[in-house]
Amino acid sequence: MTPVAEKLRDEIARGGPLPFRRFMEAALYDPEGGYYRRDRFGRAGDFFTAEQVQPVFGRLVARYLRKLAGPGPLQVVELGAGRADMADAFTGFRYLPIDIGGPALPDAVDGVVFSNEFFDALPVDRVFFQNDVPVEARVGWHGDRFVWVAGDAVDERTEAYLRRYFPAWQARRSAEVHFAALDWIGRIAARLRSGYHVAIDYGYTTRESARFPDGALMSYRRHQASEDVLAEPGERDITAHVPWDALVDAGARCGWELVSLRPLARTLLEAGLEDRFAAVLGDPAPLPLRLQLKTLLFGMGETFQVLVQRPAGPALPAARQP
Repeated sequence: MTPVAEKLRDEIARGGPLPFRRFMEAALYDPEGGYYRRDRFGRAGDFFTAEQVQPVFGRLVARYLRKLAGPGPLQVVELGAGRADMADAFTGFRYLPIDIGGPALPDAVDGVVFSNEFFDALPVDRVFFQNDVPVEARVGWHGDRFVWVAGDAVDERTEAYLRRYFPAWQARRSAEVHFAALDWIGRIAARLRSGYHVAIDYGYTTRESARFPDGALMSYRRHQASEDVLAEPGERDITAHVPWDALVDAGARCGWELVSLRPLARTLLEAGLEDRFAAVLGDPAPLPLRLQLKTLLFGMGETFQVLVQRPAGPALPAARQP
């Protein structure tokens, strides 16, 4: 049994079944055994991220941010920076990597708050639908394993979220509620005085949510995906697709406007087509870099989306819109 599993089991023994958000938070971020406290990336780890298709990904993102924000000194704050894989690409910027449990966001940002696969790893609440009534999904302990337990009917805030982002819930069996992601939008908005919020991730719009009648929780270990998100807490990644419309609405409540939401491939193409990717790949382009570009454009590029928001009002000086 993992150290995190022991801790969660003991919490359940003392106080009963836990909210799933508590389970997910401990599984990923517990300081003594959380999944993200160790290096889990690359061929010998559990999965790849776009940041590891380096240096092409970083160079293209840096070019896009420069084109978006315009010339001059640019502050870039990266959320969920992990090992700061983007540091080399962002050497021309005033770069500040931020991770959960690490340094806090600066009090004021004039530039770009950037993230790649940050929002999908934030803890979520889970809901079951029983006879079309949403109830809280909690985590209990039975025998030698963690199990799902149906809790009480959800509160008014959760029900309002479900009605807004899952309007046809009669066909659903479960769903995730991303209050932590909405809270992060509020934190960013409180500090982003001018510039942009740019988030790369995978997710769904309200209209697309019907594709996930059982929700969109997944776990990953050794490059294998599983729907069993309760097994081996601390040893598996747990993710939940990002509800794009919820993030857009949260930004609007903070006075932001939506600039764009589009596939990653389109964003990277915009960054590189001006010189046919020569500045990114070199001329002639080495085969490994060409393969990285192909992976980005035709693999990850069609799966991931890029959300761009900004505070309403004047943009950064000389800003160029996408």
